[in-house]
Amino acid sequence: MTEKTVAGLRCSEVLAQLSDYLDGELDVSDTKRIEEHLLGCPNCERFGDNFGSMVVSLRRTPDGPDSVDSKLVSSLLTRLDELTQEE
Repeated sequence: MTEKTVAGLRCSEVLAQLSDYLDGELDVSDTKRIEEHLLGCPNCERFGDNFGSMVVSLRRTPDGPDSVDSKLVSSLLTRLDELTQEE
């Protein structure tokens, strides 16, 4: 995957802020830029959806990470490594 710049943000910048975005910890301007990037970048949108689903699952599950599908976690970590190596 080639890193894209959409809404003034590179994919790696979006990935670095994705957790803060999902937690609602970014200001309005940064939130808007990430959302615009996600709308214009299918790869980040897909990764963000998967990552977001995992976060939601972890927050709902009282047992924590042990109840998360290990294949999903492994897949997400592998993909994140791939994206950061492409910088």
